[in-house]
Amino acid sequence: MAEARGRPIGFEDGEALDAAVMFFWTHGYEGASVDALCREMNMPRATLYARFGDKEGLFRAAVARYAETRVAPVLSALWAGGGLRADLEAFYAAVLALCTANEAAPGCLISCALADAAGANPAFREELAERFAAMEERITARLVAAGWDARAATPPEVAAGLAATLARGLTLAARAGTAEAELRKTAAAATPAILRLAPEHVVAVCEA
Repeated sequence: MAEARGRPIGFEDGEALDAAVMFFWTHGYEGASVDALCREMNMPRATLYARFGDKEGLFRAAVARYAETRVAPVLSALWAGGGLRADLEAFYAAVLALCTANEAAPGCLISCALADAAGANPAFREELAERFAAMEERITARLVAAGWDARAATPPEVAAGLAATLARGLTLAARAGTAEAELRKTAAAATPAILRLAPEHVVAVCEA
C-alpha cells in the first residue's frame, strides 16, 4: 500500500498558509515556485490548486494571513492605552520588531514582496493599494481620537500618510540590510516628526 503523501483532506489551512507566508516573505512572489511551495506547505499540488486556485490565489491568501497575524498586532499598538506619543512610539517599535525578527525574512511581506510583485500585476497593485489604505485609515483614526481634526493645517489623513510611509520605509531599509541600530534611530525620529505637524492642543496633551 502506497504511503500517503501530503496533508489529509480537512487539515488546518492556517498552518499551511503560515508556511506559505514565510516562503513568499523570504523568496518573493517570483522566486517561489509552486513545487517549492507544495514542499514547504506539505501539500500536494492538486490540493493547492483545489484550495487556492493557483499560485496567485495562494499568494493573496498568504497576504491576508500575514495581515491578520502579523500586521494586525502592529496596528493594535496604536491603541495600547497610552497618550498619542506613547502609542506612536509603541507602533514604530512593533514595526521595527516585525521587520527585524527573522534574519531570513527581513522587511515586510506587503511592503516588500507584494509591492515588488505589484509592478507587473494589476490585481496585486489593487491589493497593495487596499492594504496601504487600511493602515492609513487605522492611523488616521488614532490621530482623530487624540483630537487631531480635519481643520488642522496638516489634516489627520495627511499626517497618517506620512506615518505609514515612515513605517514602510523602515521595512524596506530592513529588507535592504540596514543595521538594526540604524533602523532604531529612524524609528525614534518618526514620532517627533509626526507630532511636529500636530495641532497645538494635541501637542500640549502629549507634553503634559
